[in-house]
Amino acid sequence: MSIETKVFGVTKNGETVHSYTLTGKNGFAVTLIDFGATVKNIIAPDRKGELADVVCGYDRLSDYEDADGYQGAVVGRFGNRIGKGRFTLEGKDYTLYCNDNTNHLHGGRVGFSHRVWQTEIRESGDADRVIFSLVSPDGDEGYPGTLRVTVEYCLADGCELVISYRATTDKTTVLNLTNHTYFNLAGFDSGDVLEHMLYLDADRFVETDAELIPTGRVLPVLDTPMDFRTTKPIGRDFDLTYEPLKLAGGYDHCMVFTDTLHDPIKSPRAIVTEPKSGRTLTMYTSLPCVQFYSANFMSNPDFPFKGGYTQKKQHAFCLETENMPDSMNHEGFTDCVLKAGEEFTSVTVYRFGN
Repeated sequence: MSIETKVFGVTKNGETVHSYTLTGKNGFAVTLIDFGATVKNIIAPDRKGELADVVCGYDRLSDYEDADGYQGAVVGRFGNRIGKGRFTLEGKDYTLYCNDNTNHLHGGRVGFSHRVWQTEIRESGDADRVIFSLVSPDGDEGYPGTLRVTVEYCLADGCELVISYRATTDKTTVLNLTNHTYFNLAGFDSGDVLEHMLYLDADRFVETDAELIPTGRVLPVLDTPMDFRTTKPIGRDFDLTYEPLKLAGGYDHCMVFTDTLHDPIKSPRAIVTEPKSGRTLTMYTSLPCVQFYSANFMSNPDFPFKGGYTQKKQHAFCLETENMPDSMNHEGFTDCVLKAGEEFTSVTVYRFGN
């Protein structure tokens, strides 16, 4: 394998942004850009060997700068929402920039998704890597501590995208790193994903209010539309009268994995199949949750996707591995605190097949 590097564009601040294409077997390829450490393209074969780009995104750098939706980007410091942009840590109150009505979302006004990361390329036979790194200074968007982050993308076994996260801080802080790629296994320009078949190894979900902020309750999925432990179409229960679906306009919920697996990296937490093409996406992760999002707000006509394809609701899905949203403000939620001298690590694997 080899990594092809090209200039993708220049930001409004005059920073040059590059693209990096890693090529695997049978035409499988992943293109990344260092703006937002973003997944721009994933080209995957179907059961007949025909190739399609299965992630949403843009042709122009300016659209990544200006559009909403966090297409393909690494989001942080804290992915997902923090209610009212406030939390208390070690007895001190912190206030963050609120960019989602009165709440903080995906890192704030200028989160990790909208910065140019430093890049290192490592070509190594059958496991090429692109490593992005970023330093977030103390007080950045209101967060405490100087945070040093690396995100490594590795193309392994010709069809696996392995994302490894590492972070350290010089002062106690909070952290919830994730990737915000929008998938459509029939091809990003093929229509909605409601017939995609989904399995999720999650027995609970985080209840949220009308602003999608956690209420503090973690509810069982049993006998609800949130239960994907038996594979079913994403859209099968979409129109049922069920308050969590109604409030979110579809699926936009933190799904909490069962705790019965001894090694989650070797056992899948999610499996998605697109029936017509036969493409599959199997997800593994070391993290305890995933935000399953059915692109309920993906409808901005001013920013068409690659090739001019118009954004439309439910034309993609996200599997954002994470800790629980707003977790620092709720007793019993997963731990998002990172202390000086500690290192945060996590791994998420997206394996493609047909």
